[in-house]
Amino acid sequence: MLVWGTMDINYLGHSSFRMRGRSATVVTDPYAPYVGFKFPKVEADIVTISHNHEDHNQAQLVSNVKRVVAGAGEYEILGVSIIGIPSFHDEEKGAKRGTNTIYVYEMDDLRLVHLGDLGHKLSEGVLEDIGTVDILMVPVGGFYTIGPAEASEIVRNIEPTITIPMHYKVAGIDEATFGKLSSVEDFLKDIALPTENLDKLSVKKTELAEEKKVVVLERR
Repeated sequence: MLVWGTMDINYLGHSSFRMRGRSATVVTDPYAPYVGFKFPKVEADIVTISHNHEDHNQAQLVSNVKRVVAGAGEYEILGVSIIGIPSFHDEEKGAKRGTNTIYVYEMDDLRLVHLGDLGHKLSEGVLEDIGTVDILMVPVGGFYTIGPAEASEIVRNIEPTITIPMHYKVAGIDEATFGKLSSVEDFLKDIALPTENLDKLSVKKTELAEEKKVVVLERR
């Protein structure tokens, strides 16, 4: 049962999360089975797609979707504010892997950011656009995205209250495609913040602690 004013965040694997708030449920970056595991059955009002690769753009796998957001812009959907900020999938302005969209969500008085498959450091301008962040979802696996060291630097620049790592090597992931990703432990060593391991994150703006921490979520 969802307590009024409490947001539930589940990790669906890879770069996909389900954020369930008062007025709407959002799913980020649903993925194809070639990742190595099957995308779970899930419903959402809104799906956001960070970029058009098959391990991030499978919106049709989510049930009862009212709106798919795929790209930069400002959106108001079912009481959820979403800002898409353009960025790149690599450090060569998209020459290797194309573009990427960073999403800033305002739900239930919380400000959440999903960096997608970010492949470069963030400029001062983008950091200003991102602003103050309660919860940051950041890729940490390297190879296709920023790695542990770059991810740690970005976390230090943004200073979110809660950091949730994503897009790293886990048991069951397809070795041929994703075998070169770093594990989450490499990021945890680098960032050196208090860490919690949870099945899901239930969070309320009024109950956010001042202490910054990393939450590693179990895949649903």
